[in-house]
Order: sequence, then C-alpha cells, then structure tokens
Amino acid sequence: MMDFLSNLSNYIDYTILATMISVIILSFIPKIDLLAENLSKFFMIISVVTLILMTLIVSYDVIARKLWHGGSIAMQELEWHLFDITFLFSIAYTLARDKHVRVDIFYDKFSPKVKAVIQIITIIFFVVPLATLIVVEAIPFVQMSYEMHERSGDPGGLCCRWIIKSTMIWAFIIVLIQSIAELKKAYYKFKYIEE
Repeated sequence: MMDFLSNLSNYIDYTILATMISVIILSFIPKIDLLAENLSKFFMIISVVTLILMTLIVSYDVIARKLWHGGSIAMQELEWHLFDITFLFSIAYTLARDKHVRVDIFYDKFSPKVKAVIQIITIIFFVVPLATLIVVEAIPFVQMSYEMHERSGDPGGLCCRWIIKSTMIWAFIIVLIQSIAELKKAYYKFKYIEE
C-alpha cells in the first residue's frame, strides 16, 4: 500500500509540474485561440469521417453475417478502432463548443462572472492535469506497443496496434491546446464582462 501511495505521489508531482509548464508555454503562443479552433475543427472532420466509415463497416459486417454467414475479426476490430478515433478526436471540439457534461441545472443559474470562475477552476485543476497525465502516460504505452510490434491476439486481427493507441496522445494534446484557449476566453469574460 505504501508503494502505491509513493508511486501515486510521484505521478501527481510530475503531473502538476507538466501542467504548469504546459499552461505557461501554451499561454504565450500568440493566436492560440485561432490555432485551437482550427485544430479542433480539423480533428472533428476526421471524427465525422470515421463515424461515417464505422457506420458503413458495421452495416456491411451485419449484412455479411446474416446473409452469407461470414464475418471478419479484422472488420470487427476496425469498428472499435474507428469508434476510438470518433470519440477521442471529438473531445476538443466539444470543449470548444461548451457542450461537455456538467450539472447544468445549477450552472445555468449562475452569473457570467461565476461561470467564468468555474470554467477557470475546472480547466486549471481538472482538464489540464488530466490531459497532461494522459499524454505523459500514453507516450511510453505507445512506444512499447511500437517496439514489440503489437498486433491483435485474435487470428485474422489487425496489426500495428500502436497506431490506434497513438490517437490518445494526439487527442489530448489538442485538448490541452483547446483548454488553454478556453482558459483565456474565461479569463476575458471574468475580467471584462459586466454582471
């Protein structure tokens, strides 16, 4: 138990340090809002395309199984990979459009300044640390997958698992950039918008 707590403490220390560094570095990038907007739109387009592809592949897979008693392990795995891409690449866009999950029954009744404070606190203490932790932890995870040429354990499954695992890194780097842009917007609302 003590080893677990010690390791957890180290992870928290590294996450806090990486969070502070990423917030400081990203906040000095001029026009980070425009960069974040363009990146989140680009990844959302990828997300939409993968959703369409996933729908077509699932439809084909179901028809092939029902009509021809066929099917493919690779096709089923590809469905899951496309679902991962669809979900992960749409997170930053959802954050940019303020459509993420929260308790709206309370949030809607708050003034714009209180909403801005809540936004600032949640970004600094939850979104940025979590996104940083995922990126930091995913890098060795993907690297190990690449080095061992990881592939599906099922016969006929897909190879190159590192490709789908690397989407975690890309998705949460975009979330980090978008969260800094949202932090700047929330700060502007807090400072300059009247009650």
